Formats: sequence, C-alpha cells, structure tokens
Amino acid sequence: MKNYFYAILGLIILNSCSTNPYRLSAKSYKKQLKVYQKTIGTTESKPLQNGSNPQWISTVNFNLRKPNFVIIHHTAQDSLQQTLKTFTLTKTQVSAHYVISDDGTVIQMLNDYLRAWHSGNASWGKNTDINSASIGIELDNNGFEPFSEAQINSLLALLTRLKKDYNIPTANIIAHSDIAPSRKSDPSTLFPWKNLAELGFGLWPEDQLEKAPDYFNVEQALRIIGYTTQNLSSAIKAFKLHYIQTEVDDTLDEKTINTIYSIFKKQ
Repeated sequence: MKNYFYAILGLIILNSCSTNPYRLSAKSYKKQLKVYQKTIGTTESKPLQNGSNPQWISTVNFNLRKPNFVIIHHTAQDSLQQTLKTFTLTKTQVSAHYVISDDGTVIQMLNDYLRAWHSGNASWGKNTDINSASIGIELDNNGFEPFSEAQINSLLALLTRLKKDYNIPTANIIAHSDIAPSRKSDPSTLFPWKNLAELGFGLWPEDQLEKAPDYFNVEQALRIIGYTTQNLSSAIKAFKLHYIQTEVDDTLDEKTINTIYSIFKKQ
C-alpha cells in the first residue's frame, strides 16, 4: 500500500512537470523576487569607510526604474522551446523580458521594471549599462529566415504599449547589433526596420538622401548617433546592417556617408 501511494505521488509530480515544464523556473523567480524585496525594503544604511553611520530618514518621492530603450534581438536558435529552455537555466546567464514566437505568441519572462541580461557587453552613446536602462525583446528566428507577418504584428503591438507606458523615444528602439557592433549581428538583414520606422519605432533615412557636406565627420557622427567607434569598421558595418541592409560591409562610399548624415540630422 505504501509503495502504491508513492507511485501515485510520483505520477502526480511527473504529470505536473509535463503540463508545466517551467514550474521550477517560476518558483525560482518568486524566490529571487523575495530576496530583492528584502534588499530594497531595508531601512538601514551601510557604515562608511571612515566609520560613521549615515542616518536614515525615508523620502516619499521615489519609484521603480524606467526603461528608456528597447533592444530587438533574434534568438539565433531553431525553436521557441530551445530559447525558453536557454532562458530558464541558471547556467546560461542570459534572459530577456519578452520572446515572440514565429506564430505571433508573446511570452513575457520578466517584469518590465526588472533588469534582464540580454545585451551583454554593450553601449549606446554614453550609456555603458544597457541592461539597466532597457527592455529586451527576442524574436524566435535563427537569423536566416524571414520574420513572419504574425511575429512582426505582435512586435508592433508590444512596441506600441511599451513606447506609451514608458515614453520611450523613437530613436531608442534599436538593434542588438547597434549596441554591440563588434560582437552581434541581430536582428538579421531580413528584419523590417523601415516598416517599423514608418510607424514610429526607430529612425530611417530620407528616401532622397541629401549630400553630406565636405566637412562632415563620419566617425563623430556615428558616435553622436550612439555607436561605439573603437572599431570603426564594425560600427560602419553595424550601421549598414540596420539602415542599408543590401550592402552589409564596412565600405564607406558616398551612399553610406549620406545615409549616416541623414540619421545624424534626426538626432
């Protein structure tokens, strides 16, 4: 009878895990939230190096972090399930706020006010901690296939809400490749940046490019736009991946210079 009981209990547990394979990650999520709640809820100051103890007097004027950027990625994996597994394993040390599947299903993995680990070693302008200021959106795509209409429609719906809720500037909806030009190339050349820009999500150059003045400094302009130019070749390539998707190389021809000038003027 005792063995029968344990067999039934085992079947119940197995069935629970099979119907909700992310049950354990949800439990870990709640546990971690409690740790952070305890940390930010303390009303005790840490002693200073000189031995003094700051006095604590609580202010009434504060709120949670406000995301100011949206970073768009592609997963570079072959299935939604593979990505969800990656983001629910501690050892991977990577996450995102949202994952959008090929069929348009939107999966939220982290509260918008919390800091996901999606950008890695990256920067945009003077911001060298992108994770602390952004929302990461991963698109279920291996990097070699077109993004589906359903997926882009869901992305647009999500961007509409995020932009409104957090007053995110149009220019601050950018690519993973923009913030990490020497390391990343996502989303791919197949991503419809122009269509997004026409709807107010990101920038796009003018159809009729104005000729850049002779004194125009390309490297300085790229830095003002936001790119790190420590590796100028990578910065040019990343810019073209976003704005000249049919010519993704580091060639600085007249079209490239004039396109950089067009985006520079929109800052």
